Amino acid sequence: MGSQPRLTGFRRPNGTMGIRNHVIILPVDDLSNAAAEAVAKVVPGTLALPHAYGRLQFGEDLELTFRTLIGTGLNPNVAAVVVIGIEPKWTDRVAKGIATSGKPVATFSIEGRGDLAVIADASRAAAIFLQDASEIQRTPAEIGDLIMSIKCGESDTTSGLGSCPTTSEAVDRWVAAGGTVFFGETSELTGGEHLIADRCIDDACRNLFQNTYDKYIEVIESTGANLLGSQPTQGNIAGGLTTIEEKALGNIAKTGSVPVVGVLKPAEAPDRNKPGLYFMDSSSAAAECITLMAAAGAVIHLFPTGQGNVIGNPIEPVLKLTANKKTAANMKEHIDLDVSGLLSFEYSLKEAGDRMMDVIYRCVNGRLSAAEALGHREYTFTKLYISA
Repeated sequence: MGSQPRLTGFRRPNGTMGIRNHVIILPVDDLSNAAAEAVAKVVPGTLALPHAYGRLQFGEDLELTFRTLIGTGLNPNVAAVVVIGIEPKWTDRVAKGIATSGKPVATFSIEGRGDLAVIADASRAAAIFLQDASEIQRTPAEIGDLIMSIKCGESDTTSGLGSCPTTSEAVDRWVAAGGTVFFGETSELTGGEHLIADRCIDDACRNLFQNTYDKYIEVIESTGANLLGSQPTQGNIAGGLTTIEEKALGNIAKTGSVPVVGVLKPAEAPDRNKPGLYFMDSSSAAAECITLMAAAGAVIHLFPTGQGNVIGNPIEPVLKLTANKKTAANMKEHIDLDVSGLLSFEYSLKEAGDRMMDVIYRCVNGRLSAAEALGHREYTFTKLYISA
């Protein structure tokens, strides 16, 4: 157990490597959701990604939406993309950004044509993309080819003691093998942010991390908000985590012991020539955070949970692990790895790490995660402020 099998994936034209082979129908805006979903019904096997934004945004909020849309299409788990938008300018911008990868992209604008004509034409393109994608063969892959992301949720006392340390084992092994890992949840570092700052690889990285963290917290504090009930959540409190500091220590426990090599904006892709552990400025809300990380290129996600979270993502497989025996029994259809035996001294943390790596390897090679099997495809954008 724990030895690495031969890994395989889908090599994209730009050299990136995915572990899934999706053809996605990507609406640029909320007005295009209906057409995108209709195409996915006409061409089963494609995947529509409806969302709530893309209209009357401006400034950095708009740029983040573009970065999320383009990054979703660029993700190595995506083989081809049909982009549908209400008007051509923003639709073309998204399509051109994705096309830089060399993967097939088709673009359709609804304005001046209507849904029915666009659905017909987009469905023809989607059908061809799906057939072509079906011929793409898996080829040998290395951990250094793949980006992993991590986030925890519905945490309790077993998270910091069991599932997060198990995730930490996987992070250290992934980075040691030449891989890249993202972590984030900016607000959930509160009270332990100095522990991350101390692990930053140099002063430039440390200063950028601290400035990023401080800015996020300033936004929260400027509203006069009291985060109790939100950070920690009601579920966290029920699970025994009564302060944000307690939650932060569990959160940090999953990040391994390796240095932090870089700090990323939300949905920002890392330097492909600089592998390692990256902090991404992000919401602590599960769907938002994983959507941002997938848009930055992550192809597999580890999600330790205590009370039980059901999160998934349409393009990035989410693997959930728990050390809570009750959760493992009552929500077993959502749990990919039960490490409750770690807390009852049935095996060591190293063996728990071995078990985690086995689950990861199987998922890389094609086994569906529990979230994939159950159809959990949460795709949620981060909104920075009001629209015009």
